[in-house]
Amino acid sequence: MVRPYTITAGRTAPEYADLTLITVLTTVLDPRGGAAAQPAALQPEHRLILQRCRHATALAEVSAALGLPVSVTKVLAGDLVAAGLLLARAPLTVAGAADLGVLAAVRDGLRRL
Repeated sequence: MVRPYTITAGRTAPEYADLTLITVLTTVLDPRGGAAAQPAALQPEHRLILQRCRHATALAEVSAALGLPVSVTKVLAGDLVAAGLLLARAPLTVAGAADLGVLAAVRDGLRRL
């Protein structure tokens, strides 16, 4: 078992600060269609994150799949974003904001049932 502070070299804050539990992470693709080349200096945990993020995955899911604390996953994912190997974005919304009038009408209709 490796202590979390050993994995992050004692760092407690990610280099890329906009990471939350619902941030969606995706591996950067090479223009030729494959995964971007990985530097040899990556830690095993970095490589596992890149493997896990071949398809868009939330940071919380990556953390759970790797069995790492979220804070450690944020630091490691931040390293990969800063290195240009990982893309981080907010989750997509579903068809824009809901109309509150429609939601109120549905609620009232359900209450009448």
